[in-house]
Amino acid sequence: MAFSNLKEFMADLEQRGELVRIKEEVSAELEITEITDRVSKRFGPALLFERVKGHTVPVLMNAFGSMSRVARAIGLRGEEELGQVFKGVLDVQVPAGWLDRLRLLPRLKRFLAIAPKVVKNPPCQQVIYRQDEVSLARLPILLCWPADGGRFITLPTVFTRHPLSGKRNVGMYRMHVYDERTTGMHWHTHKGGAEHYRQAEQLGQRLEVAVAIGPDPAVTYAATAPLPPDIDEIQFAAFLQNAPIEMAKCLTIDQEIPANSQFVLEGYVEPGERRIEGPFGDHTGYYSPADPYPVFHITCITHQKDPIYPATIVGKPPMEDCYLAKATERIFLPLIQAQLPEIVELNLPIEGVFHNMALVSIRKTYPGQAKKVMSALWGMGQMMFTKIIIVFESDVDVHNLSEVLWRLGNDIDPRRDVIFFEGPTDALDHAATNPHIGSKMGIDATRKMPQEGYPRTWPDLIKMDPQVVEKVNQLWPRLGID
Repeated sequence: MAFSNLKEFMADLEQRGELVRIKEEVSAELEITEITDRVSKRFGPALLFERVKGHTVPVLMNAFGSMSRVARAIGLRGEEELGQVFKGVLDVQVPAGWLDRLRLLPRLKRFLAIAPKVVKNPPCQQVIYRQDEVSLARLPILLCWPADGGRFITLPTVFTRHPLSGKRNVGMYRMHVYDERTTGMHWHTHKGGAEHYRQAEQLGQRLEVAVAIGPDPAVTYAATAPLPPDIDEIQFAAFLQNAPIEMAKCLTIDQEIPANSQFVLEGYVEPGERRIEGPFGDHTGYYSPADPYPVFHITCITHQKDPIYPATIVGKPPMEDCYLAKATERIFLPLIQAQLPEIVELNLPIEGVFHNMALVSIRKTYPGQAKKVMSALWGMGQMMFTKIIIVFESDVDVHNLSEVLWRLGNDIDPRRDVIFFEGPTDALDHAATNPHIGSKMGIDATRKMPQEGYPRTWPDLIKMDPQVVEKVNQLWPRLGID
């Protein structure tokens, strides 16, 4: 199922009836957003805008707009296989946590067998623009929302290398277009690209950056995955699809990029240089404010002869980014369960924009266990951004929000069962009093034990007699009730 390039993935979508070609002329300023937003809210297909006003390059939207599409993009047959991605890692017995199991990846035979391959004359360099020819105006870059600070590149995979170790990082960071040759680089302080830039600044060095737009679909997903710093996203993408990623050397900087990318931007970020980036209509459903961020200077633009420009929009959920995040939830849940075996299920609800809320069910066997699970989750990588964790018993379906609210309202005493503490917050959390740090709330919605300050007997749930249920099941077809 592996797709070596974006166009193969598009062909698969079209064959399955999951891609619609838009032949009416539309504008990249707001109109593509409005159309795509309506389709996203209806859980609709991918969209290829073939006639974008003022441009000859088509725009692809909502390509990752369902769980099944994300699964196929990374080489799986369907969403039911998402939880099997790390099966080989979980089979390795090590007395350590899930991050340590992830760090085993570079030593696994399958991982080593699919190392990236560097090729010459790559498709991404069929057309080359250097120096005065460089212009972002050639790309149909979107103005997404009315109060945005400008046009934004919204689906870039950004390549950097650590100035000392040389380790590669690939992340997805929006890029505010300032003019034809410069953009903002929205590196949050907790991200890998930001760490590379901090190290370069301390050394007084320029940091070289390459941006691939429309690489192999598995690379696009890998750029969003919450990997440890020592796991290479390119090799992780190859691991996902069980096929190597073809890479190519950049022309003006010492970086490698996916050879089948639709567009590549080469350039650098200077130490100490900042410029106001934003505002931007973000995945929280609110505008993130304008703030100073590093500036990306473009030295070269290359692309395929007939490129496609993939983009995404974010805003009030559900949107395309929801499915990328939900795929990550399914992929990484087995690793979390390996560290916390009492966890039965986990739901990062779309309405909570993933990092704001976690609903967890556990097999409770001792007092204080729910609070132990909360503390452990807050210590796991990007779970540190989760503002609210609610823990339920194993018999609660945490994906059924009606059941969640029913049990939450019934099974907690707020004074006893709610805890607060301070910790890191996502850079986009506008509710936090100060940037990057704020409060967390944990709610223990499990049945309480005497040792947890509950002296009474916890009541039983109302359930019908099984024999009556079976008898009514047999009668049902004859009752005349639709």
